[in-house]
Amino acid sequence: MKELKNLLLISLGSYLLAFGVTFFLIPVNIATGGTPGMSIILHYLTGIPTSLAMVLINIPLVLAGLKFIDFMFAARTLVAIILTATFVDLLPKIISFPPIDSILLSTIYGGVCIGAGISIVMKGQASAGGTTIVAQIVARYSSFRSAQVIMFFDMIIIIAVGIVFNDMELALWSLIGIYVTTKVIDKVLTGAVAEKVVHVISNQTDRIGLAISAELGRDGTILTGENLIEQNEQKVLLAVVGARQIPKLQAIVLSRDKNAVVLVMDASEMIGSTAHATT
Repeated sequence: MKELKNLLLISLGSYLLAFGVTFFLIPVNIATGGTPGMSIILHYLTGIPTSLAMVLINIPLVLAGLKFIDFMFAARTLVAIILTATFVDLLPKIISFPPIDSILLSTIYGGVCIGAGISIVMKGQASAGGTTIVAQIVARYSSFRSAQVIMFFDMIIIIAVGIVFNDMELALWSLIGIYVTTKVIDKVLTGAVAEKVVHVISNQTDRIGLAISAELGRDGTILTGENLIEQNEQKVLLAVVGARQIPKLQAIVLSRDKNAVVLVMDASEMIGSTAHATT
């Protein structure tokens, strides 16, 4: 039942992502972030269909990251990639969508559709593209955070748009689209705050802590105290994670302790590296 729910979320998210790319961005030569943006650029450079470009870019990245990510997460991600590519190919054939003359409207609504699609795919315990996996790998073996690596990829895409289309305005429109997409993702997942403070109350805090460190690249602190009624020893895991990592963290916790309690709060102000936050 859980995997069926994940599949439904991945299917809906992939559809929204493909809808935004197909009917809003491609017609006006606007690119989004991550591998969908790379696919749009590759399409205009080589003439390869955007759907095929998505597969050619994404699948090698996912396969390369198999060593570093959970197998089921990789499998769901492959499903999301294939579904998105299929929808990108099929939608223009089955839907007669009226052209939009306004670049502003195309950029905003394209960003909203793509942001909503990516966040729904993430709620299905998957990724919509391989750059997220690459970002996690780089973050694990360097001092850079995943968000910083993703931002680097997005900046490369923006520069590429300006060069490929020889139009700086299109690059700036793409930047606006990426901004809208990012805001929608953060809002749909956990609200607009980039970092979250997570408290995990569980008898398996040691195992959960190791998994969070290995899979999310985040450190934390295990606090020991007593509950109010029975005054038994109680352990609480405190960690700071990115907003986009919340679905993955919840899956990590519940897979190791179904009775765990997870409290998520906004990290409104932080000083220091979140990778080693022990507050």
